[in-house]
Amino acid sequence: MQPFDFYNPTHIVFGPERLDELNTLVPTDARVLVLFGGESARRFGTIDKVKTGLGARTVFEFAGVEANPTFETLMKAVALVKANGIDFLLAVGGGSVIDGTKFVAAAAEFAGDPIDLFGGGIGQQLPTQSALPYGTVLTLPATASEMNNGSVITFVAKKAKLSFKSPHTFPQFSFLDPTLTYTLPKRQLANGIVDAFVHVFEQYMTYDTGALVTDRFAEGLLQTLIEIGPNIVNNETPDYNERANFMWAATNALNGVLRVGVPQDWATHMIGHEITNLYHIDHARTLAAILPAMLRVRRSQKEAKLLQYAERVLGITTGTTEERIEAAIIQTAVFFESIGVPTSLAAYELGEADVEAIVANLEAHQLVRLSEHGDVTPAVSRDILLASL
Repeated sequence: MQPFDFYNPTHIVFGPERLDELNTLVPTDARVLVLFGGESARRFGTIDKVKTGLGARTVFEFAGVEANPTFETLMKAVALVKANGIDFLLAVGGGSVIDGTKFVAAAAEFAGDPIDLFGGGIGQQLPTQSALPYGTVLTLPATASEMNNGSVITFVAKKAKLSFKSPHTFPQFSFLDPTLTYTLPKRQLANGIVDAFVHVFEQYMTYDTGALVTDRFAEGLLQTLIEIGPNIVNNETPDYNERANFMWAATNALNGVLRVGVPQDWATHMIGHEITNLYHIDHARTLAAILPAMLRVRRSQKEAKLLQYAERVLGITTGTTEERIEAAIIQTAVFFESIGVPTSLAAYELGEADVEAIVANLEAHQLVRLSEHGDVTPAVSRDILLASL
């Protein structure tokens, strides 16, 4: 195993109808800003339940956080916080709302220009020294933002996604109520399953470091998502236990547990981000389009872990090495397709000209040495994108 530090202070409140416990977790004198996305959170009664749980506290609202939260929109929330002396934030939504809330929490306390919280050539990246306290009410399992300290923000004018993280930006608490997923449309459920799956996969599909515990954790999560994913998306009547396991699997996919003692490969995510930046395709769908092609192009680098995945997760034990690897890649793609998520760029009507635009964006954003070995160059990224057509 590789050396590691592990720290996660987030208090998880799991189970149905527990929002009245907000009253015990938010300071009694807090001035609270509730951030959310579209009107579904209000329409389905979640905002009313949150406000009831907050009791007599002074509560402000900020609606309209995008599916890919933008710096431009979030700076309006920062201004609202400063103008009204707000000292506690509450995110109600999925990963995008929570990521956005993390930025608002950090930017509201930042002494300089908040753009400097980010790197990537936009500004000199400066550390977050403090952040407003915040909690979350998760409505869409996918990103585990409810139990980690990372945030990905979109810069519209520059067609870029940049990230930051800090020990100060963990949620103080997160409410995970599986029944809040009952109103989600199939597309969002499928996206959440794919996003969680690929989060696990990119921490697992690297090379062996003898991290037996971490590997088995990852394999169990992958098996769980494969087992329950099609039912969650395709069954008309939600099953509480399946939704509960989906929510907890998605949280554990990126709360830090799976990164201990192992390398990580986020090449699929980085390429996917550039596709979303250019063509506004759902993040999870870009992952499903890239991952099978990534595995085919890099099968020699991933051979040992692909064989392990084939045997332990998918039960593929017969055939030559190449046959088992190919079967594992095919079964992974079939899983994505079974929940209605296409696994090629051609399905989104992208072609070779689009491949060149994506590679150019990767180069412009200095994403030229991706993967656990830093060997996914722009040329390799091009090969992967072409293999997905």
